[in-house]
Amino acid sequence: MSTHEGTAVMPCDEWRNQLDTYLDGELSAELMRAVDGHLRACPSCAADALARVQFKRALKSAAARYAPTREFREKIRRQIAAKPRRRWNLGWAIAAGALAVVLIAVPLGNYLLRRDLRQQHLYSELADLHVSTLASLNPVDVVSSDRHTVKPWFQGRIPFTFNLPELENADFTLLGGRVTYLGQVPGAQLIYQIRKHRISVFIFPEDLVRLGDTSRVAKERSFNIETWREDNLRYVVLGDVASNDLVNLTELLKAAARG
Repeated sequence: MSTHEGTAVMPCDEWRNQLDTYLDGELSAELMRAVDGHLRACPSCAADALARVQFKRALKSAAARYAPTREFREKIRRQIAAKPRRRWNLGWAIAAGALAVVLIAVPLGNYLLRRDLRQQHLYSELADLHVSTLASLNPVDVVSSDRHTVKPWFQGRIPFTFNLPELENADFTLLGGRVTYLGQVPGAQLIYQIRKHRISVFIFPEDLVRLGDTSRVAKERSFNIETWREDNLRYVVLGDVASNDLVNLTELLKAAARG
């Protein structure tokens, strides 16, 4: 089988058959790299992948519209908690105490579950943004490896500013950046490259995008991901790279932000 830029040559129909599995991050690492290489070389399949990502995001947005309101949940809770009056005794006192514990624990558990689900949803959205960006024919709006060119380009386009690291002696290359949106929140997406892998760095206002910090590199689909807060900004680094590569880029970004 012949190859083109390290990617096996197959009919586009065969590549498209793997797109949904690719977007869900369920392919092997070798196949993920193969599909990624084909998408960079094939505008038709890249457009198809982008359309599928947009469709998935539309479905997620539509599903969120039907989430139960707080008032509805409270109404159901009152109906479930309603009990006929009975003679008060020690047994009922114990039962009432247990019920009070449950009524306290259930809202707390629901809050923690909603928080975790929301964070997982945001991580999934960022993974979709990363995939759709790499599949795009024009992944960045400002094409430059010079941080002094990329950073000023964002002025007036997003409601905050940030610093970028000097990469002169690093293994990373800055490819450029673009304005992106997480929900309705505008932010910056920067694309870095190390060897043949590309990494997205997302930056959003912390007060609008709340994510818990990761004390270690976590995973979203087949991507490694790390996030932290700095100067009221939320940074998220995501890519199909080794965890030590992600940590090294993270440390460079943190040093620049604090510098």
